[in-house]
This record gives sequence, structure tokens and C-alpha cells, in this order.
Amino acid sequence: MSYNNAYKVRWGILSTGWIASQFVRDLAHASNGIAVAVGSRSQESADEFAAKYGIARAHATYEDLVNDPEVDAVYIGTPHPFHKENALLALRAGKAVLCEKPFTVNSGELEEVVSYAREHKLFLMEAMWSRYIPAIAKVRQWIAEGRIGDVRLVKSDLGFRSEWNPEGRLLNPKLGGGALLDVGIYPVSFASMVLGPHPVSVSSTAHIGETGVDEQFSLLLSYADGRAASINGGVRLNLLDEAHVYGTEGYIVVPGTLVNPKSAELYVGDEKVETFEDDRASIGYAFEAEEVGRCLQAGLTESPDMNLDESLAIMKLLDQIRAQWGLRYPGE
Repeated sequence: MSYNNAYKVRWGILSTGWIASQFVRDLAHASNGIAVAVGSRSQESADEFAAKYGIARAHATYEDLVNDPEVDAVYIGTPHPFHKENALLALRAGKAVLCEKPFTVNSGELEEVVSYAREHKLFLMEAMWSRYIPAIAKVRQWIAEGRIGDVRLVKSDLGFRSEWNPEGRLLNPKLGGGALLDVGIYPVSFASMVLGPHPVSVSSTAHIGETGVDEQFSLLLSYADGRAASINGGVRLNLLDEAHVYGTEGYIVVPGTLVNPKSAELYVGDEKVETFEDDRASIGYAFEAEEVGRCLQAGLTESPDMNLDESLAIMKLLDQIRAQWGLRYPGE
């Protein structure tokens, strides 16, 4: 497939929150995309965001944004419970969609969104940005090359101690709060990338806090032939953010943070034989934006590295885990 180097995805930004700001800032580093419009729930908010980031058009409603004829793809950065309606709004307007993680609150919502996108042959992708970070791509390459032999175990922890704010996004059940959907989805997705999205059994435990959401959790995902993933996460607990992939011939360490790692280390036996270091200037969101551009230019409706079947399987897994805790969100 040959690519037109002048091709640019014209992005519409649905939301003016923190994560949308991060995505737009990083589009400056994307080779094939540019923000051309933003939509908010008020003209004032849209105008302020557009002025701050040099975006040409500011819309006072999400409906006006998705119906903007100059927009090719919509980035959705709203809170979890709004992802389904926002994604369907953009898809019904015929736009390609990149939706922040978690894709939706539960698998039933996601099945509805995926069904519409597939029926109408529209591009749809979960914004699991870590999947496209160079260090994670290097991990996939080392595993595919058999550098650590047969992969047997994945271990990953991701957690931080947030301030106590019952009304904030992290702890409010009305906003889909809790550790699993916010931070846990990263190591779960990493385990899915390495071992596959269909463990044969799931064991888990969680601390449900005062607001009714999981403040910390532990998971053991068991796969065929005794392979396993051990995962811990929290939003009220500082954890050593690292990921390890152990194989029969060696292991891989992703130090620092699994969300946006800048390096990866390859060990054969006990000897470090290779270190990948990423000296990029971008935050890291540009890589997922570039993936959308590559897919659209190639005529694809799904990303090969984060396809919709895998996103659905991960969301069903998160549903299964929450069911073990008896954790349901309002409206479920």
C-alpha cells in the first residue's frame, strides 16, 4: 500500500476537557492529522478551547461538530458514561471515530456501537493509546521474534493515590468511576495483547470504597496451558508502575509506567541484552492519531493492532470482573 504523504485527517474534537487538550496538543506531532473543529456544550467553552489551540471552528453543540462537513474523524474525550451516545452521534453523521478508553461503560453498550459502525462500514477505534507507543510496539516485536521463548506469565501494576473527591471522575459512580475502568484497563489490555483477550478463568478481589466504586483491585487471569496474568490497580493506592513479561528463555521489563512508557528492556536468561529508549518530543497521543490516518488512507474500518473484536472481548472481561464484586453503575 502506497501512502500520500500530504494526506491529513481533519479532526473534530468532541469535548474540551483535560484529555481532549492533551490529544490536541499532541496532534502537532502527528504526520497525517490536524484539528479543524471543536465541539462543546457551550459556545464560550468551544471558543476558549479553539483560541487556545488554534482551531479554526468552534461549535456550541456536539451535533454541530459531527455535522461539520470539514471534519473527517471525531475524537471523543468525554467521561465514560457518555461514550456510547457520543460515538453513535458521530457515526450517524458518517464520521470516523476514535473514542477514549474505556470504549463504553459495559459490553452491551459497546456491542451497539460496534454493530452500527460495522453495518455502515465506518471506521471505529478505541483510543488505547498505549498500544501504539513505540516501547509497546517493541515489546510486541520481541515477543513475535521469540526472543524470550514461550511466554508464560505477565505481571503488571498500575496505581496512584488520588485526592479524596467523591464528586470527581475517579470516585463518582455516576461518571463510571473506579480503578478498573480508569487505570485497570491498561494492564488488562496489555495482558490481552500478550496472551490474548480470552482467559479461561478469572479470579479477582477489590476494595469498594465509600462512594461505591473500586478503589483498588487484584486480578489473576488464567489461560490455557497454565499461562497467567497477575494484575493490580488502584486510584487511592500508590503502586510501582511496571510491567513484566516472562518467557521460557528470558523476560521483558517495561519500567516507569505502562500508560506511556519511554523504554523497554529485554533479558535473555539473567542478562540484559537490549534496551529500547524512546526520545520522542510528543506526549504520545500522536501515535494513535497517526494509526487512524493510516487506516483511513488504506480504506480500513478497524485497526489491525486494536481491532473491535478485541475491544469487545476486553469489555466483556471487565464486566465479568465487576460482576464478581457486585459493582454496577447507575443505569445498568
